[in-house]
Amino acid sequence: MLGLFTGDMKNLLVLACVALLALADAPAFAAAPIIPVKELTPSPEHRRATRLITHFIANYHYRKAALDDEMSRAIFDRYLKSLDPTKSYFLQSDLDSFARHRDRIDDYLRASELQPVYDIFVQYRKRVEERMQKADALLDQNFDFGVDENFAFDREKAPWATSVTELDELWRKRVKNDVLSLRLSGKQPKDIKATLRKRYDGIVRRTEQINAEDVFQMFINAYTTSIDPHTDYFSPRTSENFKIRMSLSLEGIGAVLQNDNEYTLVREIVKGGPADKSGKLHADDRITGIGQGESGDFVDVVGWRLDDVVDLIRGPKNSVVRLQVLPKGAGLDGPSKTVKLIRNTIQLEEQAAQKSVIEVPDASAKMRIGVIELPTFYMDFDARMAGDENYRSTTRDVRKLLKELKKDNVSGIIIDLRGNGGGSLAEATELTGLFVGPGPVVQVKNSQGKVQIERDTEEGVAYDGPLAVLVDGNSASASEIFAGAIQDYKRGVILGEPTFGKGTVQNLVDLNRFDEDSQGKLGQLKATIAQFFRVEGASTQHRGVVPDIAFPSGFSNDHVGERALENALPFAEIPPVQFTPANKVPGNLTRVAKEHSERVQGDSGFQALLAQERALQEARDQKELSLLESKRKQEHDKQRREQRERENQIRVAHGAKPLPEKPAAEEDTAEADDGDDFATRKKDGDKFDVVLEEAGKVLRDVIRVAAPSSLATNAPQH
Repeated sequence: MLGLFTGDMKNLLVLACVALLALADAPAFAAAPIIPVKELTPSPEHRRATRLITHFIANYHYRKAALDDEMSRAIFDRYLKSLDPTKSYFLQSDLDSFARHRDRIDDYLRASELQPVYDIFVQYRKRVEERMQKADALLDQNFDFGVDENFAFDREKAPWATSVTELDELWRKRVKNDVLSLRLSGKQPKDIKATLRKRYDGIVRRTEQINAEDVFQMFINAYTTSIDPHTDYFSPRTSENFKIRMSLSLEGIGAVLQNDNEYTLVREIVKGGPADKSGKLHADDRITGIGQGESGDFVDVVGWRLDDVVDLIRGPKNSVVRLQVLPKGAGLDGPSKTVKLIRNTIQLEEQAAQKSVIEVPDASAKMRIGVIELPTFYMDFDARMAGDENYRSTTRDVRKLLKELKKDNVSGIIIDLRGNGGGSLAEATELTGLFVGPGPVVQVKNSQGKVQIERDTEEGVAYDGPLAVLVDGNSASASEIFAGAIQDYKRGVILGEPTFGKGTVQNLVDLNRFDEDSQGKLGQLKATIAQFFRVEGASTQHRGVVPDIAFPSGFSNDHVGERALENALPFAEIPPVQFTPANKVPGNLTRVAKEHSERVQGDSGFQALLAQERALQEARDQKELSLLESKRKQEHDKQRREQRERENQIRVAHGAKPLPEKPAAEEDTAEADDGDDFATRKKDGDKFDVVLEEAGKVLRDVIRVAAPSSLATNAPQH
């Protein structure tokens, strides 16, 4: 199981769509029954599961965290946050009544005494019902959108409301904002009331449908994520969904989703899936509504549980699902658009490595640079186990592409790992061997402190010429193992942004295997059991792989990757292992870095990209919204205008025609991206990769300054 969870973002093909790829052939969404309060109590299975989980974490988890009063307080706070992340339901008086449990959660876990946890949930459910009744009543009043006031929607650091009056005022602004957002999207007053009444009624209904198993999972995950962010408990229901997602037959829209307060956030678009091919859905978009078929009514999903959103997106292959989306650059209050997708299978071929050649200016000529895009570290395990000699794998495919690129007479090769969240550890090890030959690639230290060295054993190399590895903040796990080894061996130059920083290994434990007396299902525990270390001894954890030449970014590194996760394991080091560096990188890259910096400062396309990233960062950092309608409209118009200006700046820098201006009303239509603009963007999109173009120029400069002897290709090939 060691290599199974080398990357939480993509495991074994696309498998890190762990967080919720919408798959086909699952049951259509159906309303769950209302759970009577008397049934919100722990079952014998929950008590058995608790004993097993605390045992495994105490004895086998990589981080040795004491289950004491300090841990108790952390679990308590995280459980409340999981219930009421925006501090919109509980009152301070509720917190005062819960205070007696704050230092006793550790005792409850050791004794498998969980009723107090359920009592807290029952009070939460009561507060939700009360609050939604008041929110519904507010819809009958006429809001004055000429009043200059703000709604603070980010309340993570705000205190709990001390009175009902204070909470009423918070909800008055929240409902007013909900109404204003729908007004700005073009909905009529009658439709606004109907939409929001359904939304508020739905919040109550889904809260009343949360059963004892759901409460147990929320609480146990408050415990596990207080230890590290990659340790999770899967209830029996979630475990079944997880098994579906781990199948090699991935059917759906190809998007990884996560909860973001009351919104469903697109965390990642899976290469080769329907969403990727459409070009209409992007990471950081928020899904607010889902419609079935070409004309089915939209269901508002703001405030929904993630599992229920996924259930609604699921459907048969070749069927249509329509999503109402708040685009990433528009923020939470931006105009929405409709994205139509056809559910389909994500084929291995579409996840496989692909090659291309870019031409980089070089004096009076052009230098040809080969590019191998690698979305994930994959292997067709089924074909291999069946004895198919032609089974697909990362290493096999890349070896073939290297041969083809050498025939294309390229002067250097870029391995593009942007967005590659990991996959097979064995493939990361073998792929490294194609460039450095036999030797150690990564060290794996387990929870008992024992270190195992993963090595490539095949003699010779497949490519010995100039090499660059392009990474970004979403290059994780197996990608970091490969990039770190290439850097440690001084085999190639690492370009781009600091990587994600996930240097841990998870193992999946089926709890039923360890409790033969259990009459029910206990679920599964995914626990961190080991950590990766590079051959030079540094961990890839937390810090990630720092590029030799870092590209500028509009995002703050503190808010990206492992560094942004609570309770992430820290950076660490162990002794290096013995290895022979390839020494294929010039010893001094100062001149190359200086030329890169000067070039991007004068590159209008690159600067427009940075401006786009900064605008997105500003939208993420926004904590409140104006409730003055005229001001909100001005902000929308400004965002729309600046976004088009940045996009056209990139287009013009590449010799393409700018997109024409459109009236604001036409821009805000639901199908805005289905017109000529989208067709133009889709046609030209692959031409405008300013980061890859700059990577090609940097590799060209590295080749220029490298000593001729370092570029020799006399090493044996394989």
